[in-house]
Amino acid sequence: MATLTGAVIVALGDQNTGIMGNDQELVEQIIASGKETGEGFWQLPVSTEYSKQIKSDIADIKNIGPRGKAGTIMGAVFIQEFVDKAKWAHLDIAGTAWCDTVRPHQAKGPTGVAIRTLLTLVERSQ
Repeated sequence: MATLTGAVIVALGDQNTGIMGNDQELVEQIIASGKETGEGFWQLPVSTEYSKQIKSDIADIKNIGPRGKAGTIMGAVFIQEFVDKAKWAHLDIAGTAWCDTVRPHQAKGPTGVAIRTLLTLVERSQ
C-alpha cells in the first residue's frame, strides 16, 4: 500500500483504491476481501506494453513514464522491475487514504484504508 504517484486520484477519485499486480488470483482475493469489508478496489492493467514505456536511453529503466499518461500504472510496472518471481499486488491509496466526509464505515480524516481488507485476506488464508 502506498500513495505511489497520486495519479490514481484522477482516475478513481476518493471512492476506490487502485490495485495492480502480477497474480490475478491474488488481486481477485484482495478485491473480494475489500467487498466484504466495505472497501472498494478497481483493477488497472499491468502489461509489457506499459513496461516498455519506462525503458531509458541512458539507464536500464526510468521511474516515470510519458508525461501525463498512465502514471499509476507506470508506478506499478516500475515496482515490477524489482520483483523476481514473487506474487505481488500494489494498492495505490493516494485517493482513499484521507476522507473529507464521514462515511458509514470510516471517520473523517485518515482512513486506514485497506487495513481491514488485508486483515480479512490473512484470516481467510489461515
